[in-house]
Amino acid sequence: MLARLCTFTIDGVEPRPVTVEVDLRSGLPGFTIVGLGDAAVRESRERIHSAIINSGFQFPGNRITANLAPAYLRKAGPGFDLAIALAILAASEQLSGARLERYAVFGELSLSGELRDSPGALAVAEGARRCGLECLVVPRERAAEAALVEGLRVAGVSSLREAARVLAGERPPPVPPPCCIRTSRRQPDLTDVRGHATALLALQIAAAGGHNLLMEGAPGTGKTMLARRLPSILPAMTRAEALEVTRLHSVAGLRAGGLIVERPFRAPHHTISPAGLVGGGAPPRPGEATLAHHGVLFLDELSEFQRSALEALRQPLEDGVVTIVRGQRALSFPTRFMLVAATNPCPCGFAGVGDRCSCGEADLRRHRRRLSGPLLDRMDLLVSVERPSEQELAGAPLMSSAVARERVAQARERQRFRLDGSGAGCNGELGVRGVARHVRLAAEAERTLARAYAAGVLSARGRHRTLRVAMTIADLEGRERVSESDVLLALSLRQRIGHEDLLAV
Repeated sequence: MLARLCTFTIDGVEPRPVTVEVDLRSGLPGFTIVGLGDAAVRESRERIHSAIINSGFQFPGNRITANLAPAYLRKAGPGFDLAIALAILAASEQLSGARLERYAVFGELSLSGELRDSPGALAVAEGARRCGLECLVVPRERAAEAALVEGLRVAGVSSLREAARVLAGERPPPVPPPCCIRTSRRQPDLTDVRGHATALLALQIAAAGGHNLLMEGAPGTGKTMLARRLPSILPAMTRAEALEVTRLHSVAGLRAGGLIVERPFRAPHHTISPAGLVGGGAPPRPGEATLAHHGVLFLDELSEFQRSALEALRQPLEDGVVTIVRGQRALSFPTRFMLVAATNPCPCGFAGVGDRCSCGEADLRRHRRRLSGPLLDRMDLLVSVERPSEQELAGAPLMSSAVARERVAQARERQRFRLDGSGAGCNGELGVRGVARHVRLAAEAERTLARAYAAGVLSARGRHRTLRVAMTIADLEGRERVSESDVLLALSLRQRIGHEDLLAV
């Protein structure tokens, strides 16, 4: 007897359909799985054997061959257990095969026949809908997550026996309505900040336009405190963005049970490897840059990161995607994130603070070499964070997160309306053609930018990024055309020099 059933494998972050074919033939009892599976797939024979017997079914005493097609596609993980077990039951006529072609199943089995939580259910559900399947059977813990995909019936089951009853035509248990996942802790607010007017403005510009931000200053001046409050003013994600973020986190096995509605904020330790930062491994897995997609990647103590890890960020920052090649396989991971970083001006951290700096010239050169010119050129905003004065510490906060968030949301709405159909969601995602098409400069602003470029203050990439920042400043002010003051502010935030110096250029 031959039985077929559809399941899916996660190839990077994308679902790929896999047809499970089980053939029973007379001969010496044996169980073979073919189709380029990894160790977890090969070990599933023992799990499936015990799960079938402990669920009250008969394990066939025939020669069993299970093929995972297509054979050229690598299969990884234990998510094929349920599909192979049900195909064996159908091939041995313990389960009717009449409905199998309309169903997809996904899940890992325990030895008792219970279904374990299996990451990637949302990606599998999207693949099942694209393939035109009628129903998807997944572990009960992932049913609400899979139900986020519209146009697909989802059955959440807890055991092999329950899955067999669903495929036999029994009505599945109701799926709980999808919920919105929010962080359980209260986000820190900008009302905790005293002083730092320039840094607060830079945070609003970065949040409104999706720009990269580097803060430099002595220890204890508030760089990390400011960065930790950035999520409190970020604009809400669209449903498409929320689904994409949820799928990425589901594939990585981080969250389950609903839709992630808050933008991710990832803050890896400086000892992270290049593969951990941008993705890699065998099989390749998404890194922190991908887990920060549509959110923020915060690198505290930037100069302490491995130079190789920081250099690996250059291409993902520019393209919004990273391609990992391992063993003649090329997998692409999305990396459209805001890079926010904090660093000290020197190894001791007190350069420019009176006579407290104890670093020699060799120490300073070594510190500067940690941060390459090409990486710094990809930072849209560079802000020096100074120590607030005694009067500022004793005074009232300059703004709250609620006020800043409303201002940022209005600027994002202007961008969404202007960039509709361009493929970019904010100014920070505009390419060269997008900038030329959507950024409108006043005559004075164009002349100021031309003088700065002619004086060598900007690279060609820096000029392009300055235009994007200036457009975001205009959006925050509610203007459609970029003025000279917008360009001067964008240049001063990028070069850490004042308006007067720029006018002298």
